[in-house]
Amino acid sequence: MMINKRQIHLDFHTSPYITEIGKEFSPEEFASTLKRAHVNSVTCFARCHHGWMYYPSKRNPELIHPHLENKNLLLDQIRACHAQGIKVPVYTTVRWDERIMKEKPEWLCRDMEGHPVDMGGVPEPHFYYGICLNSGYRDFFKEHLEDIIDVIGEEELDGIFMDIVVETECACENCRSKMKARGMDVDNRADRARFAADTLYEFRTEISKLIRKRVPDATIFFNGGNPDKLMKRSAGAYSHLELESLASGKWGYDYFTIASRYAGHFGKKMLGMTGKFHTSWGDFHSLKNLPALEFECFHMLAMGTGCSIGDQLHPWGKLSQATYDLIGKVYKSIEEKEPYCNGAIPRAEVAVLYTHENRSPVIDGDGLQRSMVGACHILQELAYQYTIIDSEMDFSPYKVLILPDEVDYADELLEKLVEYTDNGGTLFATFNSCIDRNGTNRLYGIKDVRASEYSREFVLPNKRIGKKLPEEPFVMYERGNDAESVDAEIIMQKTEPWMERKDGRFCGHLHAPTTCREKKIEMTRKGNAVYCVHPLFSLYRKNAPKWCKEMVRDVLEELMPDKMVVHNGPSTLYCILNRKDKNTDILHLLHYIPLKTSEDIYTIEDVIPLRDLSVSLLAKEQNPKAVRLVPEGIEIPFAVKEGRLNLVLEKINGHRMIEIEYD
Repeated sequence: MMINKRQIHLDFHTSPYITEIGKEFSPEEFASTLKRAHVNSVTCFARCHHGWMYYPSKRNPELIHPHLENKNLLLDQIRACHAQGIKVPVYTTVRWDERIMKEKPEWLCRDMEGHPVDMGGVPEPHFYYGICLNSGYRDFFKEHLEDIIDVIGEEELDGIFMDIVVETECACENCRSKMKARGMDVDNRADRARFAADTLYEFRTEISKLIRKRVPDATIFFNGGNPDKLMKRSAGAYSHLELESLASGKWGYDYFTIASRYAGHFGKKMLGMTGKFHTSWGDFHSLKNLPALEFECFHMLAMGTGCSIGDQLHPWGKLSQATYDLIGKVYKSIEEKEPYCNGAIPRAEVAVLYTHENRSPVIDGDGLQRSMVGACHILQELAYQYTIIDSEMDFSPYKVLILPDEVDYADELLEKLVEYTDNGGTLFATFNSCIDRNGTNRLYGIKDVRASEYSREFVLPNKRIGKKLPEEPFVMYERGNDAESVDAEIIMQKTEPWMERKDGRFCGHLHAPTTCREKKIEMTRKGNAVYCVHPLFSLYRKNAPKWCKEMVRDVLEELMPDKMVVHNGPSTLYCILNRKDKNTDILHLLHYIPLKTSEDIYTIEDVIPLRDLSVSLLAKEQNPKAVRLVPEGIEIPFAVKEGRLNLVLEKINGHRMIEIEYD
């Protein structure tokens, strides 16, 4: 199934208080505007969060938007776009619907006190009360899908995008009855969370079967929630994945890289999704800065995904010319670069074990854990090629496995780690990762792991770890552990402060200095396993002390001397190496610097060029025969020495792609 990779996600959540809906819509102008902007797919609306429909519904004509002047709006969008070779997946909402929220309160999710479950957390008015998928709504939704297929026609329907398909805790009478029938306790939150996951899995499976029975070749996507084990378990219900991650919205610039590196293992083609908005969805009459949109889309290419850019159609049906001038500049470049990226897969020498895998979004929330973000920041800044995996995946392809700060202990995981290291793999674990309830891990060679009595301690650099740092104490800003060695080598030490700030005793503004009198374990090595007592990655995410990054650098250089990519540029340079086929690699270099000049959001305003960048690539296994800039086709001089390919780039102005062809 082909997924077009220059998509627009065209929101159309339109209030019933707005009149003359679609009065300026011209099918030909609509499609030609998209075509000129190099768009080859646009998601258009059948039904919005306000609960209104934008097509001539046969089963629910009363739900057509009351002020829709062109009752065939969606059909005209589809026909005009198809005439231009543009696909049109169809959008409908699942768990948010203002009309249902007001008119069918018996279909709403309820908390333990019987109140509607608010999924938005904003003052009324809104449409964010969640709809229960175990209520009568489920039959309504299936009939709605059948209606969409009947009206559009099986031959004309390219796909269905279903929004807000997320795990939602519910204790309504329907859910209580079903939980009881399955032997679950509605008063137990863990049971409610498990039931929420089961409900979502069953819903996705059922709805996917319905669509495939009617329209076997339609694309199917359920939007909502982070890529997690439930999405992986449900992957068969999807045709592809779309990773919603508007960098200037709640997602920020960290979300996409984590989501794409993990979801890339689910066996599905992917689209990244950002927005043209300066902030987030619904931000009418705003434009994102061109460098920001470039970076977000070029980053998608580098991660092996297609692109989707969110927009919102004006209620009167006319596309913003400025918006599609902006998108066209980016998508023209994407179209030129696509042939070199199709089928390419990011390479990885390091794997980060996903710390979310045993957590429930219902109980633990769906925010990114600091340890994951910190690990990704350090690896990116040090130009390591990395991926994110869970404990069920194969460890063997990776030279180093990182367990960042808070990976839950399991006997099965420990045995898998032992097998991995016995077969030559190396690992770096920090803080509480894979520490059993007795405070031990035989693989690390340590025991008696317990929280330190000091909230701040000081690491002591040496000639092995922290070797580029002055040999004096450096503060660690979060509480670590104490540990004892059983049969592990101590490769770094820590020391305590003069006193803890408590019981009326303190020194100065923050913490007391150290005397360096007593020294304890900071880092150990046993065989192929290195362990650190502090939450290095969470600490880096919180305060970004460079000494923590230097500690990680030294550990990784010791565990893996041959690094895939080395450069002399700044830490703000993204280096992502892709394998296109067995004889071709593509190296993406991106230099865009997000700034927070706003109180609320990050954005990118300027492109700062880099000049005379030296790059060195590991080339022990294959013999390079040609190196060129693509899509320009300009040959780059290179030399191979001691198993490394070395080259110099005169200039990087935002994004460069280098094709390396091997014998």
